[in-house]
Amino acid sequence: MTEKVFCMVMRIHIDCNGCYRKVRRSLLSMKELEKHLIEKNQSMVTVFGRFIPQQVASKIRKQTNRRVEILDIQEFGRTYENQDPKP
Repeated sequence: MTEKVFCMVMRIHIDCNGCYRKVRRSLLSMKELEKHLIEKNQSMVTVFGRFIPQQVASKIRKQTNRRVEILDIQEFGRTYENQDPKP
């Protein structure tokens, strides 16, 4: 099974530069994420890529020891493995 492409918005409490670095390091270590955006002032993190949203949220929570709240998940494109391409 191939993962679908998702864009997920999370709220992670980021109150200092150390917390920001910890969250950023956690995001950079995940190979399944293609892009990420950390909005420090709003404590919002947006990630984009081929992943399973609940698994990414739990990985971030374990690595940063921060509470992760999923606000929005958008799914882009579906993968159909058993369909023949149309000519």
